[in-house]
Amino acid sequence: MDVLQRRLAQFAAARGWEPYHTPKNLAVALSVEAAELVEIFQWLTPEQSAKVMEEPESAHRVADEVADVLAYLLQFCEVLGVDVLDALAAKIERNELRFPVTGGPTPNRHSSE
Repeated sequence: MDVLQRRLAQFAAARGWEPYHTPKNLAVALSVEAAELVEIFQWLTPEQSAKVMEEPESAHRVADEVADVLAYLLQFCEVLGVDVLDALAAKIERNELRFPVTGGPTPNRHSSE
């Protein structure tokens, strides 16, 4: 992750984009890219969405949008000094305490809450 964050920072610096990479702008860009990922799945049935990676064109679009989302997330974390892997590990630990295993899934609860 560190290597990717450095590459992204160097890419932005080489183009003079740092002044625009504020937390607000990066959060907005992240939201836009996440929406573009959602758009791919917008009108698909659950069955169609499960097969989206089987078609080369849609697989390429999904991979590109995933890359865009991750790039903006990493840049956002870099600007704010958030260690993305530490943050994720801490969130998983909190969710394990918050949502103990009870023998079956609870469909309306998600670990991202």
